[in-house]
Amino acid sequence: MTSIVVSDLDYAPPGGDSLFFDVSFGVSPGEHAAIVGPNGGGKSTIMRILSGELDADGGEAVAHGSVLTMTQEVGMGDPDRPLREMLLDVALPELREAGRTLFAAERSMLDGTDDGMAYAEAITAWGDLGGYELESQWAAAVERSVKSTVEDLATRRVGDLSGGERKRLVLDLLLDSGADVLLLDEPDNYLDIPTRLWLEERLVDCPTTILMISHDRALLERVATKIVVLEGSGCWVHGGSYGTFPAAREQRQAQLGDALKRWNEEERRLHAHMKVMKARAAQNFKNATKANAAETRWEKFVAAGPPPPPVADQQIHVGLRGADSARRVLDLRQVGIDNLFLPFSDEIHFGERVGLIGPNGTGKTHLMRALAGESSPDDGTIGLGPRTSVGTFTQINDRPDFLGRELLDIVRERVPDEEKAMKALARYGLARHYRQAFETLSGGQKARLEILCLELEGHNVLLLDEPTDNLDIESSEALEQALDGFVGTVVAVSHDRAFLETLDRFVMIGDDGAVHELPDWPLALAALEEPDRVTDLRLARSLHDG
Repeated sequence: MTSIVVSDLDYAPPGGDSLFFDVSFGVSPGEHAAIVGPNGGGKSTIMRILSGELDADGGEAVAHGSVLTMTQEVGMGDPDRPLREMLLDVALPELREAGRTLFAAERSMLDGTDDGMAYAEAITAWGDLGGYELESQWAAAVERSVKSTVEDLATRRVGDLSGGERKRLVLDLLLDSGADVLLLDEPDNYLDIPTRLWLEERLVDCPTTILMISHDRALLERVATKIVVLEGSGCWVHGGSYGTFPAAREQRQAQLGDALKRWNEEERRLHAHMKVMKARAAQNFKNATKANAAETRWEKFVAAGPPPPPVADQQIHVGLRGADSARRVLDLRQVGIDNLFLPFSDEIHFGERVGLIGPNGTGKTHLMRALAGESSPDDGTIGLGPRTSVGTFTQINDRPDFLGRELLDIVRERVPDEEKAMKALARYGLARHYRQAFETLSGGQKARLEILCLELEGHNVLLLDEPTDNLDIESSEALEQALDGFVGTVVAVSHDRAFLETLDRFVMIGDDGAVHELPDWPLALAALEEPDRVTDLRLARSLHDG
């Protein structure tokens, strides 16, 4: 029996054009399938339809058995929300409902609006459904996933945990849940590299049927056994790993082109034959039957329609120009942030591509904000060299200045000419969204817009905090290519191994607050895989000598 069946699925957002149609695929028990495709193409929408959150306009989408879902935004809402309520979001439906009833009754009893009868009924139902066993699972998962001690899930708040800790905690629960089907929307976002490696191992060993969305090329290559490709308003399936997908897509494009060429040639041949037979029939009525047969054959062929053409490749053209600056771009002197990392010194020179790496919660984003001048370090100083212009990319595309504004308006603030602004949006695959408000874009579309703004502003120092997290694979590759030709300096925080491999050197902040320089990617990856050995690695240099 197929665990997930999607057949002739059709969906258009309210008041919008069709997002996709005639989408069909299946996922067999135990398979680990991944949906790939351009940002805004409908990958998350398919997940929401399968989970029952959205209704399709046509077709069928069914996941058989018990189904648990992890959305992109899990744990990213109200930071004051109790941690146990976040964990309840990824429980099975019956337990989820019973838990919400229990927690509401508990609050009513505590504030005096209920005499405790509703609470007594709720706690009985909770226990009968297996709520206490679930609480034990929560406690064990917290012990494995959260660095600090969590004594009470009711009083501990979501905001007390880093984004990576929340994601790992939820994933730990889901992968141990015993559910028949897991729907995972970008499970790797916000995870550091050690946790991504942990996730890969868990996914490979997990017997559950999984449908996931991810832009992490290394993770896809390791864990996906089937690729569902959403493109050209439809989909096709590659029944192998992501490692063989690019070659399979190239072969498919060639075959589609050949099939369409053959169809066009046959249509022209049948049409020409019909014309000849019509001409003969005009001269001799005995040929009328053959002429009619030729016309019928041509009409049936045309009515059946041509095969699909090759899908037009997504054209993303990132044009980061940059400009010259002084040799010393950033000068860090005994820079430290209390309770995160020890004071260290370093110089970043013009043209360098520096990766800022290390586990979640070690202060990388805090350091990036200090480099951007948005905050001050607790210790030391940060100096900017002459002729530097700094542009920043935020990890969660947090741009209050963009809220409520249409894309064209945002771009015209940087390129007043409307025609040039539209051409710029087109290069980033955003032209058809020019009248769309920023907050209605997908995460990947927001990321592309932010990179476009950096390009138009013309900075020569780029501070990029997780730039590829929400970008589709084609956009990530376009950004990497653009950075390769960028005349300027790049400092990037990333957990994307394919992206990090393109950088020159690395600064690693460890859980113990120590900061080390690693001169190349192989050494950096070894340090991330075994953080405790960083001081033993050949060529690693401590940056605490001033």
